[in-house]
Amino acid sequence: MSWRRALWLATPVLAILGVFVAWDLLVRILDFQPYVMPSPGDALRAIRDDWGTLGPYTWTTVTETVLGFVTGAAVGFALAVAMSRSAFAQRVVYPALIGSQAIPIVAIGFPLVLFLGYGLLPKVAIVAFIVFFPVVVNVLDGLANVDRDLMNLAKVMDGRPARVFLLIELPATYTPLFSALKLGATYAVTGAILGEWIATKTRGLGNYLLVQNSRLNADGVYAAVLLLTAIGISGFLLVVLLERLATPWRTRSTARRWRRARAAGPSVSAAAPVQEDGDGQSEGGRP
Repeated sequence: MSWRRALWLATPVLAILGVFVAWDLLVRILDFQPYVMPSPGDALRAIRDDWGTLGPYTWTTVTETVLGFVTGAAVGFALAVAMSRSAFAQRVVYPALIGSQAIPIVAIGFPLVLFLGYGLLPKVAIVAFIVFFPVVVNVLDGLANVDRDLMNLAKVMDGRPARVFLLIELPATYTPLFSALKLGATYAVTGAILGEWIATKTRGLGNYLLVQNSRLNADGVYAAVLLLTAIGISGFLLVVLLERLATPWRTRSTARRWRRARAAGPSVSAAAPVQEDGDGQSEGGRP
């Protein structure tokens, strides 16, 4: 691994360590009392000491976040594709979607609880409600900016609609889609916490945060915040990894060696390379 790649991988880690160092220096220099702002070490020790409670709570919040994120992304993508196929549907549905985003999340929480109860479903619905709108807008823009020349060429060649969508239209949505998913991965954690505050039957980090805040336990509050931050960052990084796998042409100008060999076929990949001598002659004597 080259030093540039090692530096590229180490930079985010160093940035996070820099945040912890700045946090610790801020506490020491300004002499904050522990009940106002604990040090990073105190917050991390609170996670370790209360992990028997924080572990299940973290798993609950992660479950709500992942299910809501996947649901919102799938619904948003399907809705965008449907609206791109019908101008009438887009004129009818799009204004309603914009209006729905003006509704405060807290306002829709109570009706969701009435319909879905106090279990997992209202929290998943709230997260999905937050995630789906950026996906709809970005995917719709991507589909509206597909290369017209490629689409016309596909029509001339009598391309099947399904293949045209998979080979031309879908790749055109990758850049705006993953931009929306990155935003959604971070906002999804906020949606999960709001859902836990509204529907409090299931216990998660949002409930833990409220309880520790009522007890004036700053260590517990910052411990929950650290875990929520870790969930958001992990979701963002997973989306970035998925983007790199889905769009290899953005980071590599040529295909990897094993892909080129597979595309060339077994006869070419198995053939021995021809080496030339200093006079430009091949080993077999042919020029």
